[in-house]
Amino acid sequence: ACAMDWQVLTRELSLYLESQVRVGLFGSGVGLSLVLGFGVAYACYYLSSIAKKPQLVASNDRFCRFLEEYCPVVTETYYPTIWCWEGRVQTLLRPFITSRPQVQYRNELIKTADGGQISLDWFDNSDSLYYPDASTRPTVLLLPGLTGTSKESYILHMIHQSEMLGYRCVVFNNRGIAGEDLLTPRTYCAANTEDLEAVIHHVHSLHPAAPFMAAGVSMGGMLLLNYLGKTGRDTPLMAAAIFSAGWNVFESVESLEKPLNWLLFNYYLTTCLQSSISRHRQMLEKLFDMDLVMKARTVREFDKQFTSVMFGYRTIDDYYEDASPCRKLKSVGIPVLCLNSVDDVFSPGHAIPVETAKQNANVALVLTSCGGHIGFLEGIWPRKCTYMDRVFKQFVQAMFEHGNKIFSM
Repeated sequence: ACAMDWQVLTRELSLYLESQVRVGLFGSGVGLSLVLGFGVAYACYYLSSIAKKPQLVASNDRFCRFLEEYCPVVTETYYPTIWCWEGRVQTLLRPFITSRPQVQYRNELIKTADGGQISLDWFDNSDSLYYPDASTRPTVLLLPGLTGTSKESYILHMIHQSEMLGYRCVVFNNRGIAGEDLLTPRTYCAANTEDLEAVIHHVHSLHPAAPFMAAGVSMGGMLLLNYLGKTGRDTPLMAAAIFSAGWNVFESVESLEKPLNWLLFNYYLTTCLQSSISRHRQMLEKLFDMDLVMKARTVREFDKQFTSVMFGYRTIDDYYEDASPCRKLKSVGIPVLCLNSVDDVFSPGHAIPVETAKQNANVALVLTSCGGHIGFLEGIWPRKCTYMDRVFKQFVQAMFEHGNKIFSM
């Protein structure tokens, strides 16, 4: 498909040049030569330096062979969109470029032990041709990013991919984020896995005979990794997929506080966090100085005044230490595939725990040179399927339909 896109681009460029460039008597052909020369040079640069196979990091040869056979996308060259391959650009443009598939949810509110409530959005896929029996229909639990909900385009695309395969999906919306009221003065964080544990237990209890996986994006991936590091093999999940997780929170916030990154991402993300709690102000101001929280201008300041205090950490460093999944990766006890781009400013390439991953036979890292944060755009006009979507689809299908072969290859 990528080769066809390149052929289409070349043909369209040639037709455009033929129709728009007039070669005259006084050397306007020099302009055409310059344009063609630049195009050839850019194409050579793109093919030699941008389009690359991802780095597959896994210590388990059987896991590697399994991925090569049933999830081949992780071994194929990734061709980023030729006009927006840089990480920041991919990160900024993805929400505006990618389509938003229509999904009809069934909402469920479940109670928590402390008196709170969690909003789950179900896509039951009742018309599944491959799995007509709801009791055994494979289920994928989806965890959105920091301020994300079931309405995020990347979540909708994952559900669309799952729908084609016949699977059921349920989206875990963090407390107070999806329109439901906060019943207690508590929201969520990347380190505390209590709500996720409750959701996993609830979903599994409803469909105990159904194969069960989870996929987390950004902070959702961090939360899922921290849960897996805590539970080891003691989980009803058979496998997990992680996308654009921040591995080391100290490195993530430091990267986001660089001037350009603060301007493009940090300040906006901070305002999103503030907006997500402002509608619950009456409940939260029982415990917090909300005026001080609303003055935060960075994610670090918000976490210092709000998140770390809410979950009882003595300092923000204590919270960030506990929230960093790199500390718990050795304890993961089920097959996990983690996709990151090394140009992701939210999760810098140097902070990805490559050596730690090599010490756990259950973990495989897929590292692309481009892709940004939840970007991974590909094709000339990347409206639909991204590289991340393809990795998700192939890995989930591989685990549900061939997962028993991992340990026999």
